[in-house]
Amino acid sequence: MVAEHSSVEAAAGRRLPGRVTGKTGKRGYGVPEEGRGRDGLRGHGAGGTGGVRVAERRVRWRRLRTTLELIRANPTGRIALKVFIAVAGALVVAIGAVLIPLPGPGWLLVIAGLGIWAVEFHWAKRLLGFTRRHVQRWTRWVTSRSWPVRLALGTVGLLFVCAVVWLSLKVGLGIDVVARLLHYLATN
Repeated sequence: MVAEHSSVEAAAGRRLPGRVTGKTGKRGYGVPEEGRGRDGLRGHGAGGTGGVRVAERRVRWRRLRTTLELIRANPTGRIALKVFIAVAGALVVAIGAVLIPLPGPGWLLVIAGLGIWAVEFHWAKRLLGFTRRHVQRWTRWVTSRSWPVRLALGTVGLLFVCAVVWLSLKVGLGIDVVARLLHYLATN
C-alpha cells in the first residue's frame, strides 16, 4: 500500500497539486507546480529547470553545513578544521595577491580566499560582506551612468591593464614591447 503523497507516486510520474517534484522524482528537489507564469516557467531559465538547480544547491549547502557542524562538534575536528581553513584561505589569498598586478583573476582569487576564511572566521565574513557591498555599489553606480561615461571608464580600465602588462613584461622579463613595436614600425 502506498501512503498518500508518497515519493512512489512522484516516481510514477503523477504530479499532485502543490507537490514539489523534479526530474529525479524525489520530494524536495523540484519546483512547486503552483506559482508558475503563463508559459509554465518560474522565471529560472529555459525549461523551468533553474528552480530545480536552486533547490539542489540548497540541499548541497545544507549537507555541507551539516558536515561542518559534525566536524565542529569534536574538539579535535574543530581545531583541524580551523587550521585547514586558515591554510587553504591563506594559500588562495597569497596566490591572488601575487597575481593582482598581472592581468588575470588576482582580485577574484583574493575574494575567493576571503570566502574560504569566512567559513570559519567571523572577521573574514564581515570583510567579505563589506567587499560585496562596495562592489555592488560600484556596479550600480557604473550601470546608472550614460554610455559615454561607461566607455570612458572602460577605456581607463583597459589603459591601466595595458600599462600593467607593459611594466610587468619590462621589469619582470626584460622585454620592452613598446620599444620593439617602435623599432618594428621604423624599419618596416
